Amino acid sequence: MKALGSPAWLESVSVDENGRAVLVIEADPADTAAAEALRMEAEGKAGLVPGIEKVTTVLTAVRHNHSHNPAPVAPKGQPKGRTELLNLTPSPRRVQKGARLSDEAMQQGAPQRQQGSVAKIPGISRILVVASAKGGVGKSTVAVNLAAALAKTGMKVGLLDADIYGPSIPTMLGTQGAEPKGSKNKKLIPVEAHGMKTLSIGYLSDPDAPMIWRGPIVMSAITQMLNDAEWGTPEDPLDVLVIDTPPGTGDAQLTIAQKVPVTAALIVTTPQEVALADVRRGAAMFTKTAVPVIGLVETMSYFQDPAGQKHYLMGHGGGKRMADALGLPLLAEVPMLQAIREGGDAGVPAAIGDEETAKAFHELARKVAIGLDKLETKAPPEIVFED
Repeated sequence: MKALGSPAWLESVSVDENGRAVLVIEADPADTAAAEALRMEAEGKAGLVPGIEKVTTVLTAVRHNHSHNPAPVAPKGQPKGRTELLNLTPSPRRVQKGARLSDEAMQQGAPQRQQGSVAKIPGISRILVVASAKGGVGKSTVAVNLAAALAKTGMKVGLLDADIYGPSIPTMLGTQGAEPKGSKNKKLIPVEAHGMKTLSIGYLSDPDAPMIWRGPIVMSAITQMLNDAEWGTPEDPLDVLVIDTPPGTGDAQLTIAQKVPVTAALIVTTPQEVALADVRRGAAMFTKTAVPVIGLVETMSYFQDPAGQKHYLMGHGGGKRMADALGLPLLAEVPMLQAIREGGDAGVPAAIGDEETAKAFHELARKVAIGLDKLETKAPPEIVFED
């Protein structure tokens, strides 16, 4: 049925006894951006209705015929002049165990990035994404402390918080009240913190308001913070921009890997198998998008008691085994230290604290810098003397 006063593009709404709403929306297949905007608007409003637990959208399309040719006859049972947007509403498929789902998803999604095909961002020399295919493994802690350690060496460092739904970098840097200013060129001026330039959606939104955004809006926000900010100049660029990505391998992560000129990725994990299983998926995503992975970082590796005894609360050696299986180096094993947690809560990264606490992050920064340099070092040309 269709409610009185509803917009013309909303063809029908049905709700079952379980609170599942099905919306049928009329959209122009030639304008997928507009279709996506209609879908987001409809689902957002439906989700606010009391009793609605789940919203499913079906997009139909009017094939506008601007010529004098007669319109094609619609299949039996289907409204005349309309066909389903099959690319937006794929039919379900039965999948057997062992199917190469990641391969198929990549083929159905956006084109894979070709190495070197994405234009560099002016003012940024290199981009390092810090990723984890699983949440709660200390990815943001690694990103913040790695960036701070790199900045402490004298490098020009930027830190972008791309975790739109859970921006934690303002808290970890002690910059919760900061608001980026606009420049004369109408660009955002990053917030300075601990010797680095930083941007986060947390600087631009209410900290208590949930970010109820879908993929296109999320990527628009990330793109703006990347391209519409004064990270550096062509004459004086950042040495490296560290991006703290959202956990998982969804739309945001895939688009960053494909559409952003990423130099390399660093994957963060904990030792237990439940985290390592997701690392394989994360590494596979970067492989398929031609982004080099320079190594793994294992967090929560062990707890050392006052007597010097190490306790492997999260398992032992998982990061090393996974790194070996993937043919990647294990760049750091970060222990459970109270000082690291306290530094994150207080807004003072452990990497700029006492020498013992900062040691693991300083060593990680050294290895990351070497890894980035190696990626940019080309093999010398082979010279052949002909007789």
